[in-house]
Amino acid sequence: MNQRLQWDIFCKVIDNFGDIGVCWRLAADLAARGQRVRLWVDDASALEWMAPGGCKGVEVHPWHAPLNLGAARLEARPPAVLIEAFGCEVAPEFIASCARTACAKGLKPLWINLEYLSAEPYVARCHALPSPVQGGPAAGWLKWFFYPGFTPATGGLLREPDLAERQSRFDSAAWLAKQGIAGTGEKRVSLFCYEPPALAGLLRQFAQKGLAGEPVRLLVAAGRARQAVQAVFNDEISLLRNHHKHSLLSISYLPLLTQRDFDHLLWACDLNFVRGEDSVVRALWAAKPFVWQIYPQHDGAHLDKLDAFLDMLQAPASLRRFHLAWNGDSEAAPPVPELPAWQACAAAVRSRLMEQDDLCSRLRGFVAKNR
Repeated sequence: MNQRLQWDIFCKVIDNFGDIGVCWRLAADLAARGQRVRLWVDDASALEWMAPGGCKGVEVHPWHAPLNLGAARLEARPPAVLIEAFGCEVAPEFIASCARTACAKGLKPLWINLEYLSAEPYVARCHALPSPVQGGPAAGWLKWFFYPGFTPATGGLLREPDLAERQSRFDSAAWLAKQGIAGTGEKRVSLFCYEPPALAGLLRQFAQKGLAGEPVRLLVAAGRARQAVQAVFNDEISLLRNHHKHSLLSISYLPLLTQRDFDHLLWACDLNFVRGEDSVVRALWAAKPFVWQIYPQHDGAHLDKLDAFLDMLQAPASLRRFHLAWNGDSEAAPPVPELPAWQACAAAVRSRLMEQDDLCSRLRGFVAKNR
C-alpha cells in the first residue's frame, strides 16, 4: 500500500466541470498520499480557478490528438495504474505505447474504468468486475469497473485524510468576512444549481417569509446558478420590486471559488443547494442540511437515481418532498424547509459514511490486490 506508483487519469470535460472536479480531487488526493499522477484532460481551463496553485506530484497534460507522449516521459515512466473516468475511452496511442512497454518489460498497467456515483443497487453488483479487452494492441488485457458508492461493497467516496481536522478548525465568521460577506441574524443559504423550474418560487418564498423565522442571505455560485437567479429577477417584476423594498432576501453573488473555498462555503452555510456529483459529496461531508439537484436526463432515469439516494440518506418525508419538487417540472414554490429534521439527517449520514474507507484508500487497496 505504501509503494509509490505512477497513475495516469484520463478525463473529458463535458459541460459542467463536475468531471474535472472529481478527477482533480482524486489526482490531488493520490499525490498527497505519495503517488505520482499524470492527469490527461481535453480542457484544463477550469483548473485555473479550481486549483490555481496546482499540486505537487500531479502533472497536467493536454488530451489532444495526437498525444505528446514524449513530454509525458511515458516510456521512462509507464503507468502502473490507468484510469479512464466516467466512460471516456483512453487515447489509442497511449494504449499502444503501454502495450509496447508491456511486451518489452512486462509492465502492464492495471486498467480501471472509474464510473459515475450512484446509490442504486446495481452499483454493488457491478463494482470491481473485470471486462476483457477484445481488440487492439491491448487485446486480452482486463479492464476493471470501479464504482464509487455509499456502502462497504462499493468504491467509497472521495475524502481527504485531513478533512475532519480541517473542518474542526474552520472559522466561518473569518472566512465570510474575507469574502466580504457580513451580517448577523440571517440564515445563510448557498445556491449551486442548474435552472430548476422551482427557483422563482423558492426566491419568492425566501423574500416573503425568510427561512426559519429569519432573513435569508443567499450566496449564489458563479456560472449557471448566477445566470438562473438573474433570469428570475429579469422575468419576475414583482419579485424584483419586493427585493428592493421589504424583502427578507439578500443576495451575494460569489466569484469562481477554488475547490477548498467551495468546501468552506458549504461549511459556513445553514442550508446548501448543490448540483452534480462532486458537490453532493462535499455537501455530505459538510454535515449541513442540503438539497441536491441531480443532472437531468431526458428519459427520467435521474429520478430513479435520486430516489435511491434519498433512501440511502434515510431522508425525512419533508426532505424527500423538497427534493422531488426541486428536481421536478413545476414552477410552484417547493415546500418550506424543515431545518432541524434535515440537520439531524445530514449529521447521521455523515457519521455513517465517515466510518467507511474513502475512495482513494479503496482504489489503492484494489490496485495492491490485483496488480
